[in-house]
Amino acid sequence: MQASQNIVQMARSACARFGTAPAYRCLGATLSFAELDRLSDLVALWLIRDAGLAPGTRVAIQLPNLPQYPVFALGVFKARGVVVNLNPLYTARELLRPLQDTGASVLVVLANVAHVAADVVPQTAVRRVVVCEVGDLLGPLRGRWISWALRYLKRRVPAYAFAAQTGWRELLALGAQGRVAELPSPAFSPDELAVLQFTGGTSGVTKAAMLSHRNLLSNVLQMEAALAPDCPPAGALMVSPLPLYHIYAFTLSILLLLHCGHQALLIPNPRDTAAFIRSLRQVRMHGFLGINTLYRNLLDHPDLERVDFSALRVSSSGGMALSPQVAEEWLARTGVRVVEGYGLTECSPLVSCNTYQDYRTGTVGRPAPGTEVLLLALNGEPAAPGEPGEICVRGPQVMRGYWQNPEETARAIDRAGWFHTGDIGVRDAEGYLRVVDRIKDVIIVSGFNVFPVEIEEQLLLHPAIREACAVAVGDKLAPVIKVFVVTSDPALDAEAVIAHCRRGLAPYKVPKLVEFRAELPKSSVGKVLRRELRDATRAGTA
Repeated sequence: MQASQNIVQMARSACARFGTAPAYRCLGATLSFAELDRLSDLVALWLIRDAGLAPGTRVAIQLPNLPQYPVFALGVFKARGVVVNLNPLYTARELLRPLQDTGASVLVVLANVAHVAADVVPQTAVRRVVVCEVGDLLGPLRGRWISWALRYLKRRVPAYAFAAQTGWRELLALGAQGRVAELPSPAFSPDELAVLQFTGGTSGVTKAAMLSHRNLLSNVLQMEAALAPDCPPAGALMVSPLPLYHIYAFTLSILLLLHCGHQALLIPNPRDTAAFIRSLRQVRMHGFLGINTLYRNLLDHPDLERVDFSALRVSSSGGMALSPQVAEEWLARTGVRVVEGYGLTECSPLVSCNTYQDYRTGTVGRPAPGTEVLLLALNGEPAAPGEPGEICVRGPQVMRGYWQNPEETARAIDRAGWFHTGDIGVRDAEGYLRVVDRIKDVIIVSGFNVFPVEIEEQLLLHPAIREACAVAVGDKLAPVIKVFVVTSDPALDAEAVIAHCRRGLAPYKVPKLVEFRAELPKSSVGKVLRRELRDATRAGTA
């Protein structure tokens, strides 16, 4: 990456190269690279001329996977602002803190959830609110019909009101009154802040990772180098069901897409599996971006048999461990292996990944080019090959630190520049990395370390167990292992689950308690919320 390069320069170059080629598909509509460039210019002009955006000002985007998302994100970058990615499913309490912490002056929100934001905006620094409708970029007639139907027929848009509110069409009209020449020069430092991305970090306390243009673009180049020659060519259709407000999808489905000229099929609500599959049936996909729970949901749906996977070349998984059973079923159904990677918000996110030419089952591959990985044992010394240690990362993709939180930054990044992830890993003699668990989740039984992931992997080998989570309950000095299980067989009982564990685990790792559930609590991305199950058990409510 050249010293002067930033996301704006990369995006302008990409949009010029790929022009009228499709960049995004969503709900039957298409947005080209040229349209993405033009509309994001109008957003940037509105931000500067009407919202008074100065360089470094934060703009919060609270949208699902709709074409407006990349348009606004790129518009913020062109105005030299900072994107704050927020979950559109946040409650008022969850939304208030990130808005207050970041001091965002502009909020972009979907009309369907704007009533939640309306309750908290008066308590924040937000001065302008842009309200988007689902149909804004789905065609002049069809899009208006969809937005009207959601608002008046299905009543999916509760009443809301903001002191300073702008709609999509009004914003475009106001932006069109300016000229592109009024926009800031794209030749600014790559070390400028680009994104504030919220994460639990290494301590479980929510905070915002500061990701610069250099961090993000370095990771894009690392991804391209790590995946080559697996990286699909320009024009390849990549299915993007993971939320764009999550760094995994933001980097791949916005930044890597621009760099490589891919087109993305945006899925606004992947939890609606039937509708998701209907969208898949309308395209010939070349790549698929997912996580374990999403793959599991698709594989369990009978309509997946009607999807054409003949053009599929790449399937990737991150964010959580990929179960061997899911991996095998996806390979059998599509003919394409899922390549698993490892990353963190603080690393923009990719740290390591498998490729189709360099694949090791049960691992997350080897570090991406330009990435150093160090495993530290409990005594602070480097762990020997095959021995567990905390994963520490150093490279150009590692964040600048946590927003306005120097204490947490110093705790996470040491003086030598190593980011301490809080994850435990094992690396073999050839450099392949296996992520074992989080340090805080390790269960100590009779002096032995027990990693919940080991138990969960064994549970998922049972053909009737669809999901599993292991936690420690009871006295901290003498914990008992409890597992939560989702099964497809109503006849499966606790004794059979424990017997299955005994066949693959040492006696001290075998769970003592089993609780069956219809589903496990998950984050917006699909990660099982282990802490929620653990806390509920301690409170006596599990």
